[in-house]
Amino acid sequence: MLEKDTPRGEVAVLSSTQKALKKPGTVKVARGMSLFGEHSAGWFALGLLGAAVDRDRRKDWLVASAGVVGAHAASIAVKRVVRRRRPEHPSVEVLVGTPSKLSFPSSHATSTTAAAVLYSGLTGRNLVPALVPPMLASRLLLGVHYPTDVLAGAALGGVVGGLIRRKLTTKR
Repeated sequence: MLEKDTPRGEVAVLSSTQKALKKPGTVKVARGMSLFGEHSAGWFALGLLGAAVDRDRRKDWLVASAGVVGAHAASIAVKRVVRRRRPEHPSVEVLVGTPSKLSFPSSHATSTTAAAVLYSGLTGRNLVPALVPPMLASRLLLGVHYPTDVLAGAALGGVVGGLIRRKLTTKR
């Protein structure tokens, strides 16, 4: 991204987030979260584990797992339409590799939010506050997304997860 095209306010938030959170331990955890969330694989695996353990609701867990992957796919489709480049600014350090140069929306934020919404419905616990904010913050800490990328990803994941969750609860 050319410096003249850089959204200044977002770069300032991104840079200040990195300065506040960048410590060896937090970077290590953020990189682990990045690996776990890559292509929604970790969330999908947890859904499959839920299906294996909760035999009475196996089909629901499988539908929820597919929903997480579907939310991820939706984020990739939006990325290819929007084509926003990842942060590239002297005040932002990129601390992890990415599979593409496109950033909007954050696929990690999308799949994490979808998983939190869907798996909350299946576990009876609200997982959103425990899972979503750390993943969103990790994407900023790692320097691979602007704040609006993670917010848009969370919104997309919430919508997809919410629609599928509604279908799961209305069929009972």
